[in-house]
Amino acid sequence: MNASIHLLRKVVPATVHLRAEIADDHPSAEILGTERAGTGTVVAPWGLVVTAHYLLIGSKTIEVTLEEGETQIGEVVGIDYASGLGVVKINDPPKARIAIRSLDEVQPGEEAFLVASVADGRRVDSGAVSSIDVFEAFWEYLLERAITVTVQNPGLGGGPLLDAHGRMIGVVALSLAEVGKFTLAVPASLATPVLDEVARTGRYVTAAARAWLGITCYALRDHVVLAGVVPDSPAARAGLEPGDVVLAIDGAQVQDRRALYERIWRRRSGDPIRLRVFRSNATRDIEIVAGTIEKFFANP
Repeated sequence: MNASIHLLRKVVPATVHLRAEIADDHPSAEILGTERAGTGTVVAPWGLVVTAHYLLIGSKTIEVTLEEGETQIGEVVGIDYASGLGVVKINDPPKARIAIRSLDEVQPGEEAFLVASVADGRRVDSGAVSSIDVFEAFWEYLLERAITVTVQNPGLGGGPLLDAHGRMIGVVALSLAEVGKFTLAVPASLATPVLDEVARTGRYVTAAARAWLGITCYALRDHVVLAGVVPDSPAARAGLEPGDVVLAIDGAQVQDRRALYERIWRRRSGDPIRLRVFRSNATRDIEIVAGTIEKFFANP
């Protein structure tokens, strides 16, 4: 599909360029850097912008540049770590905005295109939805339904993945070109509860934050191996180390990341979580007091 000039004129003005500066001492700085840039999408007439959450972590405000070049300061009003989406509010939004389409209506094979901000404006690329399937990350993150598309992102992440009618079906999150899947997008409809709460109360707050340890991991031969431990996280304070092989959690064997994540997410902040790990040719039990990612990465 080659997005028509009429369609581009409709959707491009509803995209914005985002730039954030994060303090050196914020816990996210070591992982995500202190200077971040990306794309956002205006989805409400009162100035709500949806983007990828990693752009916003560690900042109360963010610089927002409209398509015509006007710059203003936006307020970070919602970060949803479960979906990986975030919301910024601007006081003087453009008239253009983009409607969100439910993922339930999207089918593999549909034509799709994305808009991404770059240093000199916007770039567009097109392709098709290749799959809607489970996505599990090496950090503590899993989506039951994520969108992969045969579209290579030509610019910065966080921008809209759009259908043939210009409705947003996803938020561009990751490039998967190295594994032949091109681009992964978070379903845009996962932002709806966040947007609804912001419209009602002015801010999104996670009601029941699930447990978080602060690990990255990979699956190897029916086992889960720790690839890294976030400094000063619950996992780090308990003594977990990269290279630990997780054999069981709370007495239940785990053979893949999904099982590990789901066991962790049954708990809440302050709960003890017992991991049995294999390290240096010995098995040991380690108890971790669970935290939450919301509190650990809380914006200043």
